[in-house]
Amino acid sequence: MTRQTVGIIVGSNRRESINRRLALALAKLASDRLDFVWVRIDDLPMYNQDLEGARPEVVGRFTSEVGALRALLFVTPEHNRSVPAVLKNAIDWGSKPTDQSVWRGKTAAITGTANGGIGTAVAQQHLRAILGDLGVTVMGGEAYITFKPEPVDAEGNFLDDSRRSFCRAYMDQFASLVQRLASPPGA
Repeated sequence: MTRQTVGIIVGSNRRESINRRLALALAKLASDRLDFVWVRIDDLPMYNQDLEGARPEVVGRFTSEVGALRALLFVTPEHNRSVPAVLKNAIDWGSKPTDQSVWRGKTAAITGTANGGIGTAVAQQHLRAILGDLGVTVMGGEAYITFKPEPVDAEGNFLDDSRRSFCRAYMDQFASLVQRLASPPGA
């Protein structure tokens, strides 16, 4: 079976993002089954319908990248009990105009990390609802990962076996879903 390419979208524009570190670690866990590309969102202007006629070049780059992918891994922090503005902005750009949405038909997994006890549970639920409304098949199950103590180092290596095992199972489930949905029916 052909290896599938998954786009990683980190919902943070912070230079030292702990979610970017987690995304790197998750990609490493599944690198034997999936190929990963990083989709940049921090350079997108704020969505404005007035710009639809002459979309900025960076928006074209973003929508082309996402449009070429069949699967996405969202790794996001939680801001004020929801998704960060930078992530919502990217989703809005990709969904407009509605008949050209780059999200429809994609497969996705959602996770994230924070220092709090419930990780990014509420942001993940909001993101699940948004993506579902846009026609994305979102993997079931949840992965709320607290970043206290730090689960991964700066190079994306898990520091303890229990979190590595949990995240490996999560990525195994995602890789299986991506491969299954990429296969033609009856294959």
